[in-house]
Amino acid sequence: MRNADAAYRRFDSKDTDTAWRFRVEKAHILLLQGSYTESLQLLDKDVPASLAHSEVAARRSMIRGLDYTFLQRFDAADMEIKSAEELARSNDSALSADVAQARGTLELSRKRYVDAAGAFRHVLSIAREQKLGFLEVSALGSLGNVAMGEEHYDEAIDWYKVALSRSETLGTLSSEELALGNMGWNYQVVGDFENAETVLKQAERISGEAGRTGNRIYWLTILGEVYYQQWRLADAEAISKQALSLADSMDDKATVTNCLNTLSEIELATGRMDLAEEYNRKALEIERAGLDQSGTALSTIVAGRLEASKKEYRSAEKTLQAVIRDQSVETPLRWQAQARLARVYADEGLSAKAEAQFQRAISTIVTARAGVHRDEFRVSFLTSAIEFYDDYIGFLMAQGRTLDALRAADLARAGTLDESLGTAPKSISAASARFRPQDLSRRLHAFLLYYWLGRDRGYLWLVTPSKVGVFPLPPEGQVDALVNSYKDALLGSRDPLETSNADEPKLYQVLVEPAEKFVPRGARVILLPDGGLYGLNFETLIVPGPKPHYWIEDVTLTTANSLTVLSSASSRSAPKMRNLFLVGDTVSPNADFPALPQAFAEMQNIEKYFPPSRREILSGGDATPAAYLRSKPGQFAFLHFVTHGTASRAQPLESAVILSKDKDEDSYKLYARDILKRRLSAYLVTISACNGAGTRAYSGEGLVGLSWAFLRAGAHNVIGALWEVSDNSTPQLMDKLYDGLSHGEDPASALRAAKLSLLHSDSVFRKPYYWAPFQLYAGT
Repeated sequence: MRNADAAYRRFDSKDTDTAWRFRVEKAHILLLQGSYTESLQLLDKDVPASLAHSEVAARRSMIRGLDYTFLQRFDAADMEIKSAEELARSNDSALSADVAQARGTLELSRKRYVDAAGAFRHVLSIAREQKLGFLEVSALGSLGNVAMGEEHYDEAIDWYKVALSRSETLGTLSSEELALGNMGWNYQVVGDFENAETVLKQAERISGEAGRTGNRIYWLTILGEVYYQQWRLADAEAISKQALSLADSMDDKATVTNCLNTLSEIELATGRMDLAEEYNRKALEIERAGLDQSGTALSTIVAGRLEASKKEYRSAEKTLQAVIRDQSVETPLRWQAQARLARVYADEGLSAKAEAQFQRAISTIVTARAGVHRDEFRVSFLTSAIEFYDDYIGFLMAQGRTLDALRAADLARAGTLDESLGTAPKSISAASARFRPQDLSRRLHAFLLYYWLGRDRGYLWLVTPSKVGVFPLPPEGQVDALVNSYKDALLGSRDPLETSNADEPKLYQVLVEPAEKFVPRGARVILLPDGGLYGLNFETLIVPGPKPHYWIEDVTLTTANSLTVLSSASSRSAPKMRNLFLVGDTVSPNADFPALPQAFAEMQNIEKYFPPSRREILSGGDATPAAYLRSKPGQFAFLHFVTHGTASRAQPLESAVILSKDKDEDSYKLYARDILKRRLSAYLVTISACNGAGTRAYSGEGLVGLSWAFLRAGAHNVIGALWEVSDNSTPQLMDKLYDGLSHGEDPASALRAAKLSLLHSDSVFRKPYYWAPFQLYAGT
């Protein structure tokens, strides 16, 4: 900027044509910095007659068109870009691709997505033909923006990933920043807040270092929204105020209203209504003045919520209906308006209208989720909408409709796992038609404990063959604190049962004791956890009393995702054809995954339960990912892996079974996403590896990792580990497991017996650390 300004001033009185070239360059820099009004002012005068038909004139019109676009003065922008198009055509100018890019940007801002995509694809074609790397990256990112505008969020992320890769090759930091920031926005929409935070921080850092203040403010604003949706209110408020302070000095009113809207939501959440109203008033003033259109819907929703808080129900209804009727409103804002209106009706005591509106909101969410096609984004999608299911469940519980509330909770769980099996209900009415949890309890000869952890309260439903009961639970934050504390104790060197810590039995008292008298000793229990409970092995909960003991002594436990999955399990009897696919004792691919000394012993222990004609073994250098995929794993009743495993928290479908390297490749990971590609009908898959269950739980999905992938591929039962497993104790446990299976025991009973054999031993293996990582998950 300093060089362009100095050159412009140096030539201004000497060489008008040269001065104008630097003037346009300076205006372009101002545009990139978000100073749109200043950029326009610099180009306010017409170019000299000598340049009237030149590329300089075309660039002037193009830059002015972009300035007007970002100021949301679209008619003026259209006129300028038309002028730039005519000038570029008449000169056969190399600028024509840049002008087409500007045209696409305008059409995108006007939500004319077909026209925008056409312009950007034209730019991409020219850029690739003429090897214009920077322009190619701009076109790729812009096509991502089109997909984002069309609410094809997974497609948008794909475009941005390609743009990011190309930017890194070219070394263009400005393009990297845009790709990262836009990826962050899309990750946020699909509920993947961890990845959103990571890439937004990178984008904010790069834009700050490059002096692109306008972009930096925008990424800070989105990051504030990410924190808010995670209920990290203090972080959200601090970063949103920082963004607002910077944005107030800029022309980008859309960013200002975004900041104000986020701050309004934070103040509503913390009960500071006066501040919420003040932020909302400022946002609406900007929008009513015609300075921003992008944030109007959210500002209007906040206004409706404020009216409802003052019991101005008729005004609140009118305000929220205006958003719902607006066909241009983005889908996430539409379902939010519908759910907020349902809450207004509920507060008024208009139960029928409230329920109808809740159902419309959930229908909108289900439909939107169906439009996301990539598994890694489908699993996180519900995270951004789960609070509205929670509101609906709270509404139903307030009316004493226990069974309906359980049905609504299970509809939220009917995610990608159920969809892959063809069992997920498409609507609330479809869920109602097949919802008979007592019949399910009777058919499975099991008691069902179903958990829901909401932001303000939780519930435990107990389903028996004769009744459905419900018990209150603390809110999610309190339960998570107890779970995390207890997991730390389990993973330590001590045995929680042998300590005198009075807090150890508290989790049992909170999570199980309310239903204890209805669940007899020796019962079979199927758990359907929620949130952080997916990472807890309930078998380790300490039952208080004269003789404290682990709950595994009293019951046989299985974990499931949803009642919908369970209801599809018409039979859980052992297969008639008992054949085994055993994979393990691999060659170490690198120092990170050393050879497992006991892997060979574990494989010997397992294979002896199957005759040679009914087992296939991949071991040593033959146990490669490609060999697994070639071996038709779908034909086996039992699959067993004896190897290392990894769990990716940021990208759960990158979790992997570690195998030997393929001869001609460096590939040694059998990824969860590859496991999905091979349909299974296995009675039992056992992942004798660390963290096989995964480390990250998603709303409506549970832990997503290797166990989830095998269930998704069609396995009936999967045994996976919640933490690192011991190479010393595991062979002994697996030997006991298969001994039980060979004598006709079902997987849950056989696994429990194997664990009890360690628990009742005199060795160090009696500690939960050794026997408790393995958990049984039920599929179809």
